[in-house]
Amino acid sequence: MSEHVAAGGGSHYFGPQAARYAEIRPTYPVALFHYLAVTSRHSRLAWDCATGNGQAAVGLAERFARVVATDASAEMITHAVPHPRVSYGEARYDSGIDAGTCDLVTVAQALHWLDVSALFSEVRRVLAPGGLFAAWCYALCRIEPAVDEVVDAFYRITLGSYWPPERRHVDDGYRSIALPIDELVVPPFDMTQAWTLSEMCRYVRTWSSVGQLRAARGDAPLLGFEDSLREAWGDAGVRRRVTFPLRFRAGHLR
Repeated sequence: MSEHVAAGGGSHYFGPQAARYAEIRPTYPVALFHYLAVTSRHSRLAWDCATGNGQAAVGLAERFARVVATDASAEMITHAVPHPRVSYGEARYDSGIDAGTCDLVTVAQALHWLDVSALFSEVRRVLAPGGLFAAWCYALCRIEPAVDEVVDAFYRITLGSYWPPERRHVDDGYRSIALPIDELVVPPFDMTQAWTLSEMCRYVRTWSSVGQLRAARGDAPLLGFEDSLREAWGDAGVRRRVTFPLRFRAGHLR
């Protein structure tokens, strides 16, 4: 649900907690990377822009011969997941990729932080003919009605004014961002986790807005939420299915 550091304005929200972010993020489904490789037509080289801790990059590396993964945050790159086919680098929009050689460009849970004009200037430069651009995001997870009610209230009411304004783009699935692509209809993909109460609380604590809330009001609102979540969850050791629906903008350049 939280978005990672991207090239642009988001690094001050996430850099200080990069290690925690890397530990408790939900993981993308293998089927997603299969779809991207097939739809890209070739699987020689992918660029994962605003890679964060490399969560999407390592998934891409299972289907692409080489992945270049860049992020504006040195802290995120430091905590990125290593993979022999992933080359990490600290950068904003300069991928360092040779012109016309990239089969796929991805932006996972970070498009709302980017300058779209600057991004697509580089995308146009690096994409090979027929190459694919794909961006996706996820907002509120779904667990079960009683738990969802507690999470939704915290997300929308307690944290409402502490979310950065860019968060609105995640909530609308990036539909309000104009992109110069011929849109594809992407099949539905979800991330699913089996989390205990403790893992769910750790995940919520990585949200950018929670850091802003704690800085402004201390820990009391967060602890109150965790008490309510504990009551709705029941047995703290029970692993509950946590589902994150993914929402996509993908297509070939116009």
